[in-house]
Amino acid sequence: MNRRSFLTGAAAVAGAAAMAPLLSACSGGSSGKKAGVNTKEGLKAALPTYVPNGSAVKPDIASVQGGADAATDPAYLSYPASPPTSVSGIPGKGGSYTAVTPLWGTNPPVDNSFYQAMNKALGVQLTIKPADGNNYNTIVPTMTAAKKLPDWITLPTWWNPNFNTGELAGTQIADLTPYLAGDKIKKYPNLAALPTGAWQVGAWGDRIYGIPTFSSNFSIAGMVYHRRDVLEARGITPDQVKSADDLMNLGKELTDAKRGVWAFDDVWTYMYTAFGAPLKWKVDNGKLVHLFETQEFLEALDWHNRLATNGYMHPDAMAGDDKGTQRFYSGKVLIQGGGTGGWNLSDSQSGVAADPNYRRGALNVFSADGKGTPVLYMGSATGIVSYLNADLKPEQIEELLSVANYLASPYGTAEFTLINYGVEGVHHSRVNGSPTFTDEGKKDVQPTTYAFLASPLAVISNPGADQVTKDYAAWQAANVKALTKPLFWGVNYSMPQAVAAAEAAQSVNDTIKDCYRGKKKVSDVQDVVASWRSGPGDRLKKWMTENVLNKYGTGQ
Repeated sequence: MNRRSFLTGAAAVAGAAAMAPLLSACSGGSSGKKAGVNTKEGLKAALPTYVPNGSAVKPDIASVQGGADAATDPAYLSYPASPPTSVSGIPGKGGSYTAVTPLWGTNPPVDNSFYQAMNKALGVQLTIKPADGNNYNTIVPTMTAAKKLPDWITLPTWWNPNFNTGELAGTQIADLTPYLAGDKIKKYPNLAALPTGAWQVGAWGDRIYGIPTFSSNFSIAGMVYHRRDVLEARGITPDQVKSADDLMNLGKELTDAKRGVWAFDDVWTYMYTAFGAPLKWKVDNGKLVHLFETQEFLEALDWHNRLATNGYMHPDAMAGDDKGTQRFYSGKVLIQGGGTGGWNLSDSQSGVAADPNYRRGALNVFSADGKGTPVLYMGSATGIVSYLNADLKPEQIEELLSVANYLASPYGTAEFTLINYGVEGVHHSRVNGSPTFTDEGKKDVQPTTYAFLASPLAVISNPGADQVTKDYAAWQAANVKALTKPLFWGVNYSMPQAVAAAEAAQSVNDTIKDCYRGKKKVSDVQDVVASWRSGPGDRLKKWMTENVLNKYGTGQ
């Protein structure tokens, strides 16, 4: 996993499967109780009070509210010329700590000028020890097995089984409930401004353990993208696609194999729920029903299978080649599924380099029959959480929470500028109004280093590419009302390894891929699902029913 995919996962927990509830393959805790599922009342008492701190820098495009826990990200077209301050005084009291975060690329020099500037601003000696991001999921388990965690560490939630997070809660990672529950968080206003759903992601056994990073109220797996420039040149706009039939017909219209152009790359992950299929679970007459058991799932499979067998999907995509982005840039594919991290300045620059007319767009959410209410399932409010070491003393935890409050300073503030760009005149200078790295900044500053420990609510900002920001903000605003919480949204539970393997359903998912790529039939998927249901599937449903649904409800 590279840096971009990790951060994409942070914003949208890459892929719908990863939007399932948070898992821990093992369970346990210092009290002998299982760490995991939170009770409704217990969680309510533990969660910090949400206190919006307003925008220190007024956004150019304000956030639009959707349903509960859903809103668009505010958008900025320029960086403030004079960043305001968000934190008064120096948060630390001179303590010394170690922190481990993932890093892709070359480690910056130890005790470099950026680290020195940050430690001076934070008032602590925080020694950052970057770990290889490509091997992060194997490095951290080694630390936990040896019980040698640093004072502060970053853990992505979709790797919880690797890290046994539920087991670490209260044993190796600190319980932050006494410091953050309810109104206690008001001592840390920037942390209080993070969404409640993001705090819930780091809650285990009715206690708060994690500090959210990269949180958002518009957290989704992704969307169905299209080459807006190409489609508009042909008089096609997204609002013309109102059903699965419309999209299939569009595939026929756009595909021209003789010219090397196909309408589609892989869109399954971002399309199957349009047919009314649940993200993973639904409740019918009080009983759990798995995605694989639903008629809507089969209808989605049939449609995607026909998409491939009709010849509207690029042959390389059907073969499982993952270079879809290059096909999209070159215009060989005009519609593809992808995570939210793909719509940004970097994408625009790469696309324009391949085609000066390049412009990314996305289809609005629709129901397959064109009649139902569109649904866009929400992912966790954050995909990455940081934790403090359980061996820290209370005064040390309070000091680091003050540091975290500084690191969570809103976009465009003086603190945010230092954290992400370093010292002006040393690590960055202004180019067309935007902070731009100097040579020293390129060498020393890793913008995501401190953000992996704590960071503010996400915003949309692409300096120098205003159209990208406007386009993405407009798409969020057009679709925010469709955001819907899936069953067990934000529910943490510890799952035995055998049950976790049943949930992974590797053989079923492999066959699903072959089906929507046109290599196998829907009946082949039905056969493998029948085999899965009679063993692993039944065990999974029984465990989920007895240990989650019956005890704690749906989380909605």
